[in-house]
Amino acid sequence: MTQPGPVHGTWEPHPAARWEDAFLSGNGHHGILVFGDPNDDRVIVTHHTLVRPNGSEHARPPELAEELPALQDRLLAGDLTAAEDFTDGRPTLWVQPFHPAFQLRLKRRTGESTDYRRHVDFSTGEATARTTDWTSRVFVSRADDVIVHEITSPGLTLEIHQDHHLPNAPTRLALSHGSLLTPEGAALTLRAHYPDSDRAYTGLTLVAVTGGRTTLAPPGAHIEGATSVLLLTRTRRHTAELDVVAETRALRALIRPYDDLLARHLAHHRTAYTRVTLDLAADRDERALPGSELLKHPQSPALLERLFAAGRYHLLSSSGLQPPRLPGLWTGDWDTGWSGAFTTNANLNLQTASAASAALPEVTEALASLIHGQLPHWRDNARALFGARGIVAPTHTDGESGHAYHFSRRYPLHLWTAGADWLLKPLVDHDETRGERDPRTAAALAELAQFYEDFLTHTDADGHLVVVPSYSPENRPANASWGAINAAMDLSAARHALRTAAAYHPDTPDADRWRALADRLPPHRINADGALAEWAWPGLEDSYDHRHLSHLYGVWPLDEINPYDTPDLAAAAHRALELRGAENDSAHGHLHHALIAARLRDGERVAHALGQVLQGDYFHASLMSAHYPDRDVYNADAAHALPAALIEMLIQSTPDRLVLLPALPSALPHGSLRGVRTRFGAEVDITWGPDGATAVVRPTRTLRIELRTSSGAQPLDLVAGEDRVLPLEAR
Repeated sequence: MTQPGPVHGTWEPHPAARWEDAFLSGNGHHGILVFGDPNDDRVIVTHHTLVRPNGSEHARPPELAEELPALQDRLLAGDLTAAEDFTDGRPTLWVQPFHPAFQLRLKRRTGESTDYRRHVDFSTGEATARTTDWTSRVFVSRADDVIVHEITSPGLTLEIHQDHHLPNAPTRLALSHGSLLTPEGAALTLRAHYPDSDRAYTGLTLVAVTGGRTTLAPPGAHIEGATSVLLLTRTRRHTAELDVVAETRALRALIRPYDDLLARHLAHHRTAYTRVTLDLAADRDERALPGSELLKHPQSPALLERLFAAGRYHLLSSSGLQPPRLPGLWTGDWDTGWSGAFTTNANLNLQTASAASAALPEVTEALASLIHGQLPHWRDNARALFGARGIVAPTHTDGESGHAYHFSRRYPLHLWTAGADWLLKPLVDHDETRGERDPRTAAALAELAQFYEDFLTHTDADGHLVVVPSYSPENRPANASWGAINAAMDLSAARHALRTAAAYHPDTPDADRWRALADRLPPHRINADGALAEWAWPGLEDSYDHRHLSHLYGVWPLDEINPYDTPDLAAAAHRALELRGAENDSAHGHLHHALIAARLRDGERVAHALGQVLQGDYFHASLMSAHYPDRDVYNADAAHALPAALIEMLIQSTPDRLVLLPALPSALPHGSLRGVRTRFGAEVDITWGPDGATAVVRPTRTLRIELRTSSGAQPLDLVAGEDRVLPLEAR
């Protein structure tokens, strides 16, 4: 009998008691956390735009450009603490914190319901809870940007209201509720004005009732004897008064059967979700376990299957208006870790790592929206901090402001210049995958190259350019302060940005100038331990026990250092990876480790890094992850980055190379991965087992690439529209 494929969803036999265990859905604008209690059904509503004003909305980057030459001179003269004075004296200011809007509460008369089960279907985005006499179904529509919630039960009696009482909500939040009867049932509104601000948000819920009777029960509505209730919900952040009548009219226009609304949504969601699938030939019984039970089997291929599916689902669901935040698109608490920001020196970058290969252009488009919307602020950063043209990205952003203003002595994030290159890299990968260059990406790369032209003005004794000041997130040399010289990441980013900008503008005088500038940057340094040094500057000593692996940026996500073209540097990078500690066991550090190990063809190190997360109790029953072990601090890094690590250990690509099974761990002897997109314009499926493997390459372009397998390298000629079947030797 054929073993059934992995189940694309997860389930639990009990309602969620904690918001962290609530099932998730989202369309990249709205998000929901679904508790599914038959007698107190709750749905927390979020939206990417919901950030609480805290003063940082008016913050500007510090005007430090005039002091930059003196700082550079001091650092080059050997003053290892000089950068600690490079500040305008302001205290650390966090970006505006991301927060939930409210929760919809649906209370019914206590019944004797049995056979409870709640389930989230990754292929549809539906969270469903059922008992013998009650069903709740809810999803967030990608077609209509509305939360759709249906409850059915014989003789359904409900109290419905919008409840703002969520953990750590501001006591001075000014609230007003509204409710009115409509021909369909009722319309509910909750308006919240932020303290000391002209900004507010409004939640609207239209209640459409089938059968029974609807009456107002302020601040909500009372439903008596219905057969079903359909709720349509949106939230809007605004400054001027919101036209509630127009918003309600728009919701009323959407009223139709639940299944019709779902069908409109599936044309967008299911199409994206099903593009890539992973099957690890897991045990049938383990595949059938509830998520909370499956998490107790960290060695199970079924767990990796489900987390892969959940990771792609959550990544897609949190990407639209913007890419995922630190908690994705979800929180049930107003005090969200690290303000629920977009953190761009590892977290956002790791979360979006699979966008190109896992066939989720929706994620890349969301990232592009964030970048292009903030470019004017990035220009301000370059001018104010460095007196330069071009762009400098901030390390933290709330999605509104792109200004660099969050920094401190221990985290001098305003010194970091590599961020724009890392953020633009997925856009470049996307262009390579589809075989067409986005003019917006080309323009941004040109501005980044202009920044480096203005910034890279100092040279060392050998005539190499010097990156000064330089910062390696979020580490420091063992014998110096955080602001230093020639961080390996900064060198790799500058080289990549200049050469990529030249490639996007090949027939211009700028291209020759940018390539020449890139060629003048110094090579990486190998330290006395045989490891790639985090700072390519004599006398700066490495600090190994750190969660970030910024110095290996040239390995992943760049292709600057690899086992094929630069074997000596790859060996030094591998030694650096061996020496790297995990510091405080941040999830992003382990996943970053796995991605780099995969590029260096070390499958067992990939397995170990994944095992640290799978065995460390990082995942909630929702299959959303935490930042630290023991489910401490709700955070999407592990959940969203895990699919990228699994793809990288099975299939890697560059514009002229395909690498098959580069880092397959021995613990995964069977499996198949289907639908992976490559940067040379092809779709690849691979199936493997103890007797060998087979790959199918479906190219959309005609070209010759290099094929790398365990047998070595060989040329591979591809013709657009002609599938190539590649038998591989047993490993």
